[in-house]
Amino acid sequence: PGGHVKKVYIAAYHQSKFGKLFDMTVPQIVANTVNETCAEIGADPAAIDVGSVGATCNFSLNEQGLLSGLMAMVPGLGAKPMEAVENACASGGQAVLSVIAKLQMGLGDVGMAVGFEKMRNDEGKMDGALIGKVLGYFSHPDEREGKVYIFPHLFAEVMRDYMAAHGATEREFAEISSREYANSSHNPYAQMQKIEVSVDEATIPEGRNRYIVEGLPLKTYDCSQITDGYAGLIIATEEGLAKLGVSKADCVEIAGWGQATDPLLKEGREILKPAGAFAAMNAAYEIAGASPDDVNVAEIHDCFTVMGAIGTEVIGKAGYGEGAKYWADGKADAKGECGINTSGGLIAKGHPIGATGLAMIGWCAWQLQGKVPDALQVPDAKMAATFNIGGPICASVCTVLKQA
Repeated sequence: PGGHVKKVYIAAYHQSKFGKLFDMTVPQIVANTVNETCAEIGADPAAIDVGSVGATCNFSLNEQGLLSGLMAMVPGLGAKPMEAVENACASGGQAVLSVIAKLQMGLGDVGMAVGFEKMRNDEGKMDGALIGKVLGYFSHPDEREGKVYIFPHLFAEVMRDYMAAHGATEREFAEISSREYANSSHNPYAQMQKIEVSVDEATIPEGRNRYIVEGLPLKTYDCSQITDGYAGLIIATEEGLAKLGVSKADCVEIAGWGQATDPLLKEGREILKPAGAFAAMNAAYEIAGASPDDVNVAEIHDCFTVMGAIGTEVIGKAGYGEGAKYWADGKADAKGECGINTSGGLIAKGHPIGATGLAMIGWCAWQLQGKVPDALQVPDAKMAATFNIGGPICASVCTVLKQA
């Protein structure tokens, strides 16, 4: 937190349904995100002054760089300050912060953040071995040796450590997964639709729910999805809202934000109490002039169920070591103490990596505006927190949202 901070608002949010984009090309995905987000408020893309786009596997899976140049292909966006950002699975959140930074610097009044991922082929199928390999690039080389699927393996170790430190059980983590599948079945944008997963099914290792790494507690239902999808946000200052002709009453304020990065190597740091994550979240609360007690809506980065537990602690809704129990006690339900991942989370809504950080913010904005399906709507939603991570709890992007 520095000196004077301009207030910034979400003027529009748009996302694709998460799941499969089939033969939509990367240039088409970027253009569609910009055009469809602008269409939400009837804005001309030429009204956008600055932009940022985030994706994670664009080189490794799509053979495409310089994504900002694809944004500039949209008529009206040429010759403007735009950049592509990459911060592993926090790329989407980073794109939002990039836009906010440009607005704070006075480079413009209206900004567009885009996030996407195209992880499946044109038939909608995935190459699991290839995806596991290219996601592994976001770990430290010293921690890849002897691991078939690098990130599931690293987070299986985190899950083991969490259980050992806090006495949490596999069943408590299954509660997180089961509740998220239940949420996603009500979210029309979610990848996993009409799939019921009972707590028993998510707990017992049989059928498709198998242990991923021998000797470690992580199972199939503890993992997020392989997902295509895109999301866009138009973020504006008060002057920008006036230019767009959008009333502040129709917006949500991004009241606080924070970003921090821990060392990439997982070993040798306090992974269950990640310093960067708490620093980023606390910075967001400080700028917002808010505390966890003010928040009753949140979207957190549950790439694996253990992150649902740790994330609940990072946003300050549960004490250290009490995150898994918070879920098992029903406190994270839409009608509970704080509706967390009412979208279905990464576990069931899906995890189109570059879009994930934007989608967390967009869904929280919808919650604050009373726009989500009744079964998922948090009663009297007043303030929201988001927590987006990249790598082995390495990069963290956090925001606090409130009604404008």
